[in-house]
Amino acid sequence: DLFRADLSGANFSGANLSGANLSGADLSRADLSRANLSRADLSGTDLSGANFSGADLSRADLSGANFSGANFSDLVKALGVNIID
Repeated sequence: DLFRADLSGANFSGANLSGANLSGADLSRADLSRANLSRADLSGTDLSGANFSGADLSRADLSGANFSGANFSDLVKALGVNIID
């Protein structure tokens, strides 16, 4: 459980975070490239400047998240992503 954790600038490249509770966390400038974030709760997180290149965001909850300047290029999956508050 990483609820409201300060993970700014962290390197989660290739990590398996499937189903993780990251709600309210600070993931600004984090490297989440090729990470498995399927079914992860990213609601209310700061994702500004984060790198999601090649990540799996299927069924992840991004509602209320700040993803300004985030890199979502080459997503593996984004099926069922919730980005609505």
